[in-house]
Amino acid sequence: MALVTTTEMFKKAYTGGYAVGAFNINNMEIIQAITEAAAADRSPLILQVSAGARKYAKPAYLMALAHAACEDAGIDFALHLDHGADFDICKACIDNGFTSVMIDGSRFDFDENVQVTRKVVEYAHAHGVVVEAELGKLAGIEDAVNVSAEDAMFTDPAEAQTFVEKTGIDSLAIAIGTSHGAYKFKPGQKPQLRFDILAEVARRLPGFPIVLHGASSVIPELVEEINRDGGKMPDAIGIPESMLREAAKGAVCKINIDSDIRLAMTAGIRRTFVEHPDYFDPRQYLTVARDEVRKMVHHKIVNVLGSDNKA
Repeated sequence: MALVTTTEMFKKAYTGGYAVGAFNINNMEIIQAITEAAAADRSPLILQVSAGARKYAKPAYLMALAHAACEDAGIDFALHLDHGADFDICKACIDNGFTSVMIDGSRFDFDENVQVTRKVVEYAHAHGVVVEAELGKLAGIEDAVNVSAEDAMFTDPAEAQTFVEKTGIDSLAIAIGTSHGAYKFKPGQKPQLRFDILAEVARRLPGFPIVLHGASSVIPELVEEINRDGGKMPDAIGIPESMLREAAKGAVCKINIDSDIRLAMTAGIRRTFVEHPDYFDPRQYLTVARDEVRKMVHHKIVNVLGSDNKA
C-alpha cells in the first residue's frame, strides 16, 4: 500500500455525492484509530498534519508512523499538510514525502495570496504533489490560526473562480460558516452554512473540489462527559452533522475533522481515570482513548461523510 494524492479521491467523491474525511493526527494512537476505522469501513482517507503536530511529534516520527499505518491497515491514503503558513514549510513537507499540501494565504490580500499560492503550486506540481489553498477567513482557533468572529469573512464566489484560474490549485477551502476549534457561538446564534455561496462557487467552478475546514461538530455528549468527569470545557456548538452531510452531497469533497478527535480521546481518558483511579500504565488509558477515536471516526465516515464502501 502507498501514500497517494487526492486527485482520484476527489473525482470519485464529486460524482458520488460524498466527501473524504481529512482527520488531523498527533500521535500513534490517533493514527492507528483513524486508519483502522477507514480500513474497516473501506473508506478513502486523508491524514493531515498541522504545524502544531509537526512540532509536537516531529516530522520524522510522523512520516514513519504514516508508512507503518499504510502497511498495518493495508490501505492507501493521502498525507496532507494542514494550514501551511509559507512556501518553506510546504517545500519541506513535499521534500519529506507528503502527497498533498495546503498553503494558507488567507491572511494576505487577494493579489498576495495568489502570488504565494502560485509559487507553491509550481513547486508541488513539479514533484507530483497536489495543492489546497484557502480564500475567505474562518473564525476560531486551531494551532497558529486565530481569527476573531469580527474578522471572519465569507468567500466571494467570483473571487474564488478568479483565484483558481490564476493559481492552478487542485482544491479550495472556502468560508461558508464553519469555524476552527471548539468555537463558541454567541448566545442565541445558531450555526448555519451558507449553501447559497457553495452553490454559486460550484456553478462557477463545475467539478472542482471544495474543502470545508473547521467542520468538527463538537459533539455535545463528549463535552458533557468531559465536564462530568471534572473538566472545564466551555459550552460549544459546532456545525450540525446534517448540514455537513448535505454539503458533502454537492461540491464539498473534503471535510476536515480535528476537535472531535481531541474530544473523543479526552473523554475516554477522563472516564478511565474516574472508573479506575489506580491506573498508571499509559497503555491502559490510551487503549480506551484509541477505541473512542476509532468509534468517532467510524461515525463520521458513515453518518457525515458518506464515504463508507467507496475506497
